[in-house]
Amino acid sequence: MKFVLRPSLFGFVVATRAALALGVGLLVASRIPEPRRRAIALTLIGIGAVTTIPAVRAVLGTRREVPELKQAV
Repeated sequence: MKFVLRPSLFGFVVATRAALALGVGLLVASRIPEPRRRAIALTLIGIGAVTTIPAVRAVLGTRREVPELKQAV
């Protein structure tokens, strides 16, 4: 099965994954003071987690059969 995504949908999916990953990364980093780092990280994780559901629904809603390209031998 292949997915054909519009650039805007692809950007949305990438942004949700990036927010989640950045939040997790901030939790383990030590460059920002702990209380501030924790608040920012939990906010990013929350945004990433909450936007995952609409992203999955949007991607699964784009499923369709795409003809396979035949390669020349």
